[in-house]
Amino acid sequence: MQELFIDSVAHSYNQQAILNGVFINCKIGETVGLLGRNGSGKSTLLKIMFGSLKADFKFLKINEKIIDKGYLSQNLSYLPQDNFIPATLTVRKAIEIFCNKYKNELLKTELIANNLNYKFLELSGGNCRLIEALTIIYSDAEFVLLDEPFSQLAPLLVEELKHHINYIKKHKGLIVTDHYYNSIIDISDRIVLLHNGCNYHIKDSKDLILHGYLPEIKD
Repeated sequence: MQELFIDSVAHSYNQQAILNGVFINCKIGETVGLLGRNGSGKSTLLKIMFGSLKADFKFLKINEKIIDKGYLSQNLSYLPQDNFIPATLTVRKAIEIFCNKYKNELLKTELIANNLNYKFLELSGGNCRLIEALTIIYSDAEFVLLDEPFSQLAPLLVEELKHHINYIKKHKGLIVTDHYYNSIIDISDRIVLLHNGCNYHIKDSKDLILHGYLPEIKD
């Protein structure tokens, strides 16, 4: 089965439990939205899955193979909150490094085509963020983790990123988290909420209110 699967995730910081028995999975062809308030452990969970942060305990599998660190599988890509591509690298070079299988499709994107020879330090903040996100989305990995991909993006760029996520998911499985929860709801096939160190399957906005993510609407 083509699936990214992590279970029983436990992680604490300064003797305070951040994650306690958390489970999340993602299959090819779906986008899973990960919501939670500040400090709920969303970024921590993604880092643990990728392998850049060590958990107190976890059970991680990619395509039925048990993995210690996600990046070692060479089948998991991760967009962190902060810029990660060296500022002196050109867009063309970054695509050569990260993208092979879907390179030609990415090069058809107008934003990419118009900025191939620019270094990342020469791009606007929004264009830099979107191009980094696209580089990860169109990488060769079957599974993609996106942490705050909509941050720094103007509304038109947000819509463009949504388009690419919806397009590529026929080939990939994606887990996406962002504070712009409406954008997460728009692109997601399923929603998982992190709250009090645990995960909850969310069916609708009433569940988000029930678990304290959204304020209760009063008459």
